[in-house]
Amino acid sequence: MTRTIVIGGGIAGLASAALLARDGHDVTLLESRSELGGRAGLWSAEGYRFDTGPSWYLMPEVFEHFYRLFGTSAAAQLDLVKLDPGYRVLFEGDPDPLDIRADRAANIRLFDSVQPGAGRALDRYLDSAATTYDMAVKRFLYSSFESFRSLLVPDVLRRLGRLARLLLQPLDKFVAGYVRDPRLRQILGYPAVFLGSAPNLTPSMYHLMSHLDLADGVLYPQGGFATLIDSIAGIARAEGVRIITDARVTAIRVTDRNRVAGVRYDDADGRSTQLDSDVVVSAADLHHTETELVPAKLQTYPERWWNKRVSGPGAVLVMLGVTGQLPQLAHHSLFFTTDWGRNFGQIFGTKTSVPSPASLYVCMPSATDPSVAPTGDSNLFVLVPVPADVTLGGGGINGAGSTTVELVADAAIAQVAQWANIPDLAERVSVRRTVGPADFADDLNSWKGGALGPAHTLRQSAFMRGSNMSKKIAGLYYAGGTTIPGIGLPMCLISAEILLKRLRHDTTTGPLAEPLPARPKRHPGPTDLPGVTEKPVKSAPRRS
Repeated sequence: MTRTIVIGGGIAGLASAALLARDGHDVTLLESRSELGGRAGLWSAEGYRFDTGPSWYLMPEVFEHFYRLFGTSAAAQLDLVKLDPGYRVLFEGDPDPLDIRADRAANIRLFDSVQPGAGRALDRYLDSAATTYDMAVKRFLYSSFESFRSLLVPDVLRRLGRLARLLLQPLDKFVAGYVRDPRLRQILGYPAVFLGSAPNLTPSMYHLMSHLDLADGVLYPQGGFATLIDSIAGIARAEGVRIITDARVTAIRVTDRNRVAGVRYDDADGRSTQLDSDVVVSAADLHHTETELVPAKLQTYPERWWNKRVSGPGAVLVMLGVTGQLPQLAHHSLFFTTDWGRNFGQIFGTKTSVPSPASLYVCMPSATDPSVAPTGDSNLFVLVPVPADVTLGGGGINGAGSTTVELVADAAIAQVAQWANIPDLAERVSVRRTVGPADFADDLNSWKGGALGPAHTLRQSAFMRGSNMSKKIAGLYYAGGTTIPGIGLPMCLISAEILLKRLRHDTTTGPLAEPLPARPKRHPGPTDLPGVTEKPVKSAPRRS
């Protein structure tokens, strides 16, 4: 059997480990922290439970496909509910928020009510988004770009002119061709933020994202996103993956013939251990992998390569347990400033600063899930985009973070209170924790302390994002949001599948056939080693 080590126990690492084990690899997964999940973490205090990272369940067919590869389904693994409204948008100086509904027809009517004729324009826009999305799934998202021959097919060649326009025209200009109202332009431009970018930096190819929220709708797994991590970890174990937590990899070992030999890691007590392997897959941050774990002369992506790249935004996260309910907020609420171009400039410009006021995001899962807060109380997760800059500091509990991070949190709470008309919000906070860019760097080895990874600019999309295989070390591969195809939970699942295709030298561009063949029989052995501390999170009943 091929002995394989996977570095990182986030969703990409777990999915990669599961797929490779299913394919016959003898897999050991090493996670530096005591719990699994990576960015999709969990924090609990005083009866409140917070997802510390991803909170949008989009591209449901990607999750469904992944589960079906293993002979199961999303319905069997998760308790999914559709949100209606999918999200609420509040605008600076405007007392009337807009609710994005759970179906396309309702959103077309909404756009028409804001700007006469915009409904018909949205209909055309969503047709384009759906066509582009289908093309992306069929020809680009599941490709390793090991060979470009598979892209020289009639359906791609016929659309070369349109594809060129979608790649070269920024999203904000593309949106402006459909609607005039600035609020509607912001709604259509906001998906750039999911991609760690800004509307003026993101290729309009990514208008396909609007197909996901404005037509497909937004889902939520009851119990929170930790249930998703638990389910994929369970699949990995069932496939025979050994999981070791509190195992911080300090080096990827290489033979004198520039081939992977294994890794060296430190356990919770600082003891150093060596593991041998034929293959190493790093699902950790690619910058960390290349510049810290690989010898300098064998780095495919050395520091000078990163100096020419654009990081996605950093973030200040604010987790709040609030007494009482907050009907002014939906499960997902977006707060858009009038001059949000200036906001993006402060985050991505040559001279960065923290926006004030900020276009920010608030998640209140207690609107849907009674298990995440004490009965009658509210759970708030506030995300404030800031520059990817570790000097802004880290967070803490009850105001113990850096001065800058806590001031950003205070301003965000005041902004939400004012814009959503919750004047006593600050007084009702009983639990508070903040996270800052320095925490992303320290806990997740994130490049520049960014919250997401490299931004999806033109030069950092598709095959220009980089390869998922080392060019200098045989047997070293990559997975996760910092490599192809990019940022987000669905993309991380796809990155795991692309990894398997790369190892198989499979140059097809679509998803693998479902289900995967049963894994080859192996000698009996333990599927876990001491160190795993996570426990399943029980799904909560649906709230009527």
